[in-house]
Amino acid sequence: MTKHQSPVVANPWSALRQFTDARIALGRAGVSLPTHAHLEFQLAHANARDAVHLALDADTLARNIDASIPQAGAPCMVLQSAAANRAQYLQRPDYGRRLSAESRARLLALSGSPHAGAQLEERPEDRPYDLALVVVDGLSALAIEQNALPFINALLPRLDQEDWKLAPVCVVSQGRVAVGDEVGQLLGAKLVVVLIGERPGLSSPDSMGLYMTWMPAVGLTDAARNCISNVRPAGTHYDEAAYKLHYLLSQARARSLSGVTLKDETVSADAQVSGSLHNFLVLPP
Repeated sequence: MTKHQSPVVANPWSALRQFTDARIALGRAGVSLPTHAHLEFQLAHANARDAVHLALDADTLARNIDASIPQAGAPCMVLQSAAANRAQYLQRPDYGRRLSAESRARLLALSGSPHAGAQLEERPEDRPYDLALVVVDGLSALAIEQNALPFINALLPRLDQEDWKLAPVCVVSQGRVAVGDEVGQLLGAKLVVVLIGERPGLSSPDSMGLYMTWMPAVGLTDAARNCISNVRPAGTHYDEAAYKLHYLLSQARARSLSGVTLKDETVSADAQVSGSLHNFLVLPP
C-alpha cells in the first residue's frame, strides 16, 4: 500500500447511497467494516437507545400547544398511562394501553363533556366531538417534541375550512397507540388521531406515526386503525401527512368506518406534478 492509498476497498454500489439512508455499499477494510462506518453505526445505535429512554416534557409541550392553537378549545390536558415509570412501560406494554386511574377520573370529570365516561350507544350522533387529537410519547419522545406541534399546525388549517368540533388536545406520557381509544371514548369523540413516537430506527430516531380510529373504544385492535408513518422533515413531510390524514378523516366521517375497510387513495404531490399516476408494476402503453 502506498503512502496515500486508502485501506478501504470501495463498493461498486456506492453511487446508490445517495438514494437511501440505509447502510449499503459501506466498503470494507480487509474482511471488516471500515472504522468510520463502524463508528457511525455505534452512534446511530446510541441515538436510538437514547430516544427510547428520553422523557417527554409533557407540561411544556401542552403549554406550547395551547399557545399555538387556541382554537382547539379547552386547555390541553396532560395525562398518564397506567405505567408508573419508563422501566415499567417498556416491560409491560399492556400498561401503556390504558390510562392511570387518576387520568381516567380527570376525563370523567371534564366539564363541558356530559357524555364523558357514559356507556355510549354505538351511534356517532351520541358523541359531542368530531375529533380528538391525542399526543403520546410512545417509544420516541424526541419524535413528539420535534414533530407534533408542526404537524398539528399543518393539519388545523385544513380542518378550519370545514365544520369539525375538536375535543381538548390530550398529551399522554408512557403511552401506547391503544391509549388513544380510551381517551377518545371518554371524551366522546367520533374520531381519534394518535400522534406517537415510533420505535427508533438506526437512521430515524425522530419518526412520528399517526393512527386514526373511527368511534374509538377500549378493546379495538389495529385492524380498526389507519396509519401514516415516518412523519418528519426527512420522511413524510408535515404538509403531505396533513393532506393524507385530512382525506382519511373526511372519508371516515362520511362513511362511518376506518381501518382495513378504508383505503388511502390520495396521490402524492410529486405524482400530481409529474403526472405519474400509473401502477409502477404495469408498463405504460
